[in-house]
Formats: sequence, structure tokens, C-alpha cells
Amino acid sequence: MTDKPTKADWQAKADKEVAGRDLTWRTPEGIDVQPLYTAEDAEGLDPGLPGFAPYTRGPYASMYTGRPWTIRQYAGFSTAEESNAFYRRNLAMGQKGLSVAFDLATHRGYDSDHPRVRGDVGKAGVAIDTVRDMEILFDQIPLDEMSVSMTMNGAVIPVMAFYIVAAERQGVSQEKLSGTIQNDILKEFMVRNTYIYPPEPSMRIVSDIIAYTSQHMPRFNSISISGYHMHEAGATAVQELAFTIADGKEYAKRAMETGLDIDAFAPRLSFFWGIGMNFFMEIAKMRAARLLWHDVMTELGAKNAKSKMLRTHCQTSGVSLQEQDPYNNVIRTTLEALSAVLGGTQSLHTNALDEAIALPTDFSARIARNTQLVIQEETGITNVADPLGGSYYIEALTKEIADKARELLAEVDAAGGMTAYVASGAPKAAIESAAAEKQAKVDKGETVIVGVNKYRKAEEDPIDTLDIDNHKVRASQVARIEKVRRNRDEEQVKVALANLTRGAQVNRAENEALLKDGRDDKGVPLPPSQLEKLAADSETNLLALAVEAARADATLGEISAAMEKAFGRYDTIPTPVKGVYSSAYEGDARYAQVVEGVEAVARRLDHKPRILVAKMGQDGHDRGANVIASAFADMGFEVISGPLFQTPEETAKMALEHDVDAVGASSLAAGHKTLIPELVQQLKDAGRADIKVVAGGVIPPQDYDFLKKAGVQGIYGPGTNVVEAAADVLRLLGHNMPPAGEEMEAAE
Repeated sequence: MTDKPTKADWQAKADKEVAGRDLTWRTPEGIDVQPLYTAEDAEGLDPGLPGFAPYTRGPYASMYTGRPWTIRQYAGFSTAEESNAFYRRNLAMGQKGLSVAFDLATHRGYDSDHPRVRGDVGKAGVAIDTVRDMEILFDQIPLDEMSVSMTMNGAVIPVMAFYIVAAERQGVSQEKLSGTIQNDILKEFMVRNTYIYPPEPSMRIVSDIIAYTSQHMPRFNSISISGYHMHEAGATAVQELAFTIADGKEYAKRAMETGLDIDAFAPRLSFFWGIGMNFFMEIAKMRAARLLWHDVMTELGAKNAKSKMLRTHCQTSGVSLQEQDPYNNVIRTTLEALSAVLGGTQSLHTNALDEAIALPTDFSARIARNTQLVIQEETGITNVADPLGGSYYIEALTKEIADKARELLAEVDAAGGMTAYVASGAPKAAIESAAAEKQAKVDKGETVIVGVNKYRKAEEDPIDTLDIDNHKVRASQVARIEKVRRNRDEEQVKVALANLTRGAQVNRAENEALLKDGRDDKGVPLPPSQLEKLAADSETNLLALAVEAARADATLGEISAAMEKAFGRYDTIPTPVKGVYSSAYEGDARYAQVVEGVEAVARRLDHKPRILVAKMGQDGHDRGANVIASAFADMGFEVISGPLFQTPEETAKMALEHDVDAVGASSLAAGHKTLIPELVQQLKDAGRADIKVVAGGVIPPQDYDFLKKAGVQGIYGPGTNVVEAAADVLRLLGHNMPPAGEEMEAAE
């Protein structure tokens, strides 16, 4: 009888087969993944059982054997009428819950008639200006039976108020409403940028919603703590995990500071993860998240077991979708959906194959939904709770990612908590650095994207996409706003909005200090009437006040503006990271060619080629813009990063002030057909048609001719190699840049 082979025996045999080449894989998270895992790698690692603390194997004992995950489709189609029709079709075909996408004007607290949102209305989601819009959105959908998830953070107060009042008008009281509001503002300051107010008052809004729903809406999840947008912005799995858990910890602490018992609200907290293409890493991330959340809530003093259970929604990655060879996206989404399911999600949204370039069509949305139905009904996955539990690889990887996340969590705690850490800019810079590193690896071909940087088709097949007539949608929304305003009691609206502003002006910290001391700043005792008023003011809840304004038919923009009078509106200017591309491309011949080309143009112009990287409209997704700014700066361009949310007029003015040679307009939310031609015209009207305008981002190929006729000279869609984009910009600036693979001398 021969001895049982050991891992060392395997290693010796494998080394011979691969000539001693190291097969260890270093992930972007800095985890060294071995080519083989055995019992010794999982020694001492006991994940427990599903439904039992620390819930590594799932929050419920039966998991999908008792009830499968909820199938959701995140959608909003320009108008409430179109979105409602889409929801009803999908519900009839097997979807189990609604997940609402709002347009960017709504996210940023503007009514559709506001001049700053001309190109944003109805783009990337549904426009909601009034309670009437919300009533239409849920027409013939019983809100006492249907779970509703709403991705909203900036304008979360008016959107929640409209939902509550629309339900009332449907005959459904607040305590019967079930679903989730995202209400996760901290991650907006890190990645997505659809904030309205500064961090501190924004955190007050979060706390008020938690308090209100705890009291009035026991079936409703008051916050969905989101790692998804960090994932989409380029965060590693460790960053997404650690920063999201840290956000949740901060929200819990803030709610407790208002006097709420942790076990009164924590069972209604939920999470939201992005699921990418590193199949096993995503499964381990979700398992580690449950472990870490259990530990965090125990540390904060939670006693109720439900407070310590991390429940989650997941969405397959949007950034992994590709414009090139788009039917490959069905495969990508299927694999990501499997990761989410094997990781133990409670609900799931699967992206459609065409979402790299547009909102989904009915055709692509049906495939996305059916992906989940096939997994749920045909694979047998739902017959076993946590089928990968006990896998040597999964258990070891879960420990690795949890340990690395704990290191980041300690760093956040040392900074004074997540609000302070976000204010320092550290998490945003770390995520942007990770995003630039990922893009550089794709550009160099080290990370393979099938159909993009390897196995690419000679000619792309055309694909039908959904096009939204922004001007038509805006006109219909403006007409509805005007009708609502004509039929409401204006005096009642004014009173409700004034009450909301006064409520927002209350400084709870000062009030509590005065109540505790009982004296003013001169040491004079406060009269009982003033103490009573201070106590009443401290109990003021912004959502409660907004519900009254919504009942009076105040608009979303009016409610947002009422709070803005007290809080102000928050703005920031991007500060892209430096050195990532130059480090990644050290010794690369093509990169050196482009750098040499930049230097040649600088000699001819007597200054470095100067490019303004602009984000126009209300889209805050700035990953692409920041990657371009970082890479171009490393290659020697002088890069001016414009502030977010500019109008075409403001971008043109900035281009003139900085005397730029080119403007790169980044578009991810379908406003390109309105905003970019307006920018070109603004520059022409200023006598500077010589400034080159190029565009990048989520732009359907069928729109390229439209933009070129409008004067756009270069268009760089998803999958564009950033170094080659820089080479093309040099050609536009008059440099005879050679194609990739040719010597520079051939161009001189």
C-alpha cells in the first residue's frame, strides 16, 4: 500500500509539468492565490452552519431550499408611464420585486424644468418631479403586496415622502409598505457623486430616515449600504468590502447617537454588492461580509440576532459589460449571477447585454431576467444551502479577504470613523488608484477581455439599442409640473416648505448641549418655555416634515431647495491620482512613443498639450474621466480636471480661461447628444473653433455620425485603449503619430 500523496508531492509533480514556473496568482487585492488548495489550507477554519452566528454560510438556515432569492430588475424608463408598463410586463413574466432607477435630475434634487438639467431629464432612469409621477409609476401595482427597492441618496427625502404619499393615495398605510431605500450617502462622496448637501447634514438625513422608518414603517429597510458603486468605480474586492462595512458601522453609530436603540433599527439595515468576474473572489467577499458585519454589530452592543445578520441585494457588474462583441455580455452576466447566488444573496438584479452603451431594450431585459429564472429553476442550485461551504479554496479565500478587510477597517477607525475618513479623501484616492491600475492592465493585455483586447472580431455586428428622446420627455414632465402647481394650494405649500427649512436649520448638537447645561452661553438659566422648544426642535424629523410638503404637492426640486437654504449645496473638484500609468508602462515601447509625441507637440506649441477633461450634466460617475486624466497627465499632457455637473456654457468658459488645445467630454448617462453639441457651439460662438472636442464613455456607435456632424473630432467608446486614445489626440493636434507597432522615425 503506497503512502497517500501530500501537497509537497503534488508541487514537485506540477513543477516538472510547468518547468518550475510559479503558478501563484497575485490578485488586485494583493492576495496570493495558490494553484491548489487542500485540507491543510482550511485547517482550523470552521464556517459554521447557515442561519447560525457568525452567518458566514448565510443568514437563514434553509437558504434557497426554503425560498429562492428575489428576482429584481433595476429599471426606470424616462417617464413614469413607460416605467410602469415595463414593471407590469416583467411582474407578469416572473419578476418578484421592483427596483427603481431614477434619472439624474431627480438624483440631484432638480425639477425637470430647471435649466441645469436640460440634457439629463429621462436619461438613465425615470423622472420624478411630483407625487403625481410616483402615483403613475406604481399604478395598478399594489404597494401593500409589492416590495419596492429605490436607488436614491441625494434627493432621498423627497423621494421617500412621495412614495409614502403615493401609497396613501392608493389606500395603503405606511406600516404596510415593504422594500428598501438606498439612503447611503457616504459612498456618494467616495465614488458616485450624486450628493446634494455637505457630509454632516447629509448624515443627519440618513439618521432621520432610519428614525422615521423605525417608528412608522416596520417592514421597510431604511438603508441599503452599497458597495456596488465602489465596485463600479474600480475598487478591489477588499476595498469594496471594508469601506462598505465601515459605512454601515458609521450609520449605526450615528443612529445610536440620536438615542435610537441599535436593536430597534439594525434588523432593517441591508447591503448591496457589485458582483464582478473574479468568480470565487466574489463568493468569498459575500461570505466574509456576513462574518465582519456580525463582529461589528456585536462590538456595537447589538443583542438581537437579526441585528447581526447581513442581508443583501446584489447586481451584476455594469463595468464588466463591453460594447465590443456584446453577446459575450450574456455569458459574463450569467457567471456573475452564479457568484451572487453561490455567495448567498437575498435578491439579485442581472444587467442586460446592451447596458454598456444604452438602457436595455425589452429583448435584452428579458434575457437578463430569464438568466435568473434558468439558474433558479433548472440548475438544482436551490436544493442545497451554501453548496460551496467547506471548499478548501472558498474557506481559505474567505479568511484571506476578511483579514485584509479588517486591516482597512482598523485604518478607518484610526481616522475617527468613516465620515472623517471620507472627508480626508483617502478612500476616494485608493479606489481611483485601483481603477487606473485595472485599466492599465487591460490596455496592456495582462487582463484579458474576450472580444476587446483578445479574440476581437474584425468587424463588429450592429446591435439595436434604446434611444430616449430627451426633449420630448422633458416637455411632458414640465407640462405635468405646471398642472400640479396650478391645482394646489400655494399657501399650504409655502408653509410646509418654510417648516422644512426651519427644521433643517435646527442644530441638534447645540440644542442638546444647552438642554444638558440648562444655561445660555453667558451662564444665565434658560426659562422652561425655551427648554421645551429646544427639546421639541431636537425631535424634528426632516422626513416627517417632507411628507407634509408632499401632501401639499410641493415638487421634488422645491423640497430639496428648502433644505438647501439651511445646508447649502456641496461641490468638489476631482483630483486624479498620478504615477499609475507611468509605473505600469515602464519600459513599454508604444507608451514611450506616445510620451515622445507629447514632447514633440509641446516643443511646437511652446507649451505642453493642454486638455480639459470635462463632466457635463448631472452624471457623477467619474471613473472614466479620472482614468483619462491620470493617464494623460502621466504621458505628459497638461490636464485640467473640470468640476462635476458643469453646463456646456461653464465648460466652454473654463476651456477659454485655461486656453486649452482640446476638451475631452466624458459621458456615461446618455446626455451626449444634447450636451456635447452645445459645447461645440459655445466654442464656435466664442471664436475658438480651433479647440478640438473629443468624447468618451457610454456612447452608442449609431450616435457617432451625429456627434461628428456636430463637430466632435474623436470618439472613444468602452474598450478603448487609453494609450491609443492619447496617440489619436496627438494626431488631432497635428502630430504625425505612427500607428501602434511602427517606428517613430516613420512619422517624422
